[in-house]
Amino acid sequence: MEKQLQPGDQAPDFSLPATTGTTISLRDYLGKKRVVLYFYPKDDTPGCTKEACSFRDHQDHIQAQDTVVLGVSADSMDSHGKFIKKYNLNFPLLADTEHQVAEAYSAWGEKNMYGKKYFGMIRKTFVIGKDGKLEHVFHKVTAEGHGEEILNLLKAK
Repeated sequence: MEKQLQPGDQAPDFSLPATTGTTISLRDYLGKKRVVLYFYPKDDTPGCTKEACSFRDHQDHIQAQDTVVLGVSADSMDSHGKFIKKYNLNFPLLADTEHQVAEAYSAWGEKNMYGKKYFGMIRKTFVIGKDGKLEHVFHKVTAEGHGEEILNLLKAK
């Protein structure tokens, strides 16, 4: 198994199409803002919806901590747009359709559902400091309440 990223590691740079209509890169935020980069399996599924809505509900407070939230899945921009509209999400979603960024963050791998093995997005969250280094890494994420969990972590800094 590949090495998991750990706090203190340099965050892999990325550039992905975003629901803002632009391409968002990690380097856009270097020296300016912390980044909460969260990977989730699929738009508009129960767990992913709970997680996204948790970030939505805490967005103002997260932004007040000089931090941006970016959600990443392998879904298309069209799917992301519908997900944002349906749940009134107030942060960008990035389309990693080739899962290159997910692989760089070890958020793409073998999964097992009902005994069936397949490859897919693994729910993980990375808090990246203004210096581009990982401050916190969540290799196991509980979707419900994750936005609040991240907010409390940011406030404790």
